[in-house]
Amino acid sequence: MNISIRTDSAVEEITIDITCKAITPDLEKLISMLRIMDMKLTGVSENETCILDAKEVLYIDTANRKTFLYTRDKVYETNLSLYRLEEQLGDVEFFRAGKSSIINFRHIRSLRAELDGRILVTLSNGEKLYVSRQYAPTIKKKLENWK
Repeated sequence: MNISIRTDSAVEEITIDITCKAITPDLEKLISMLRIMDMKLTGVSENETCILDAKEVLYIDTANRKTFLYTRDKVYETNLSLYRLEEQLGDVEFFRAGKSSIINFRHIRSLRAELDGRILVTLSNGEKLYVSRQYAPTIKKKLENWK
């Protein structure tokens, strides 16, 4: 892989051009990482609307018809539905873990298979979540593609 960087003081926005023979799984992963770096979400905490970098969100959960974004140290409520967030984040390292949760794959520290077919996930902040049996194949597939 060749990487060339050209600086130009007249440029207002970074542009990334990729030239390749074919799109490989490694290239798809690289593109996904670039997309998440630029993705923003909005959430409300203490009556203040905040703009969050998607990469900082550990997981997303719903309770009582409300959707919450969990970061390392705060919880934000968002007006987006879990379905909508799944659509937006599905190709950038997030995956559905259950009926009411989405996990950021980049924040997984460890995984443990349970006897009932679920997977216990420990996140980078030490928090533990379960991936349901229904969604366990999704995380297994992500692990197979992970290098």
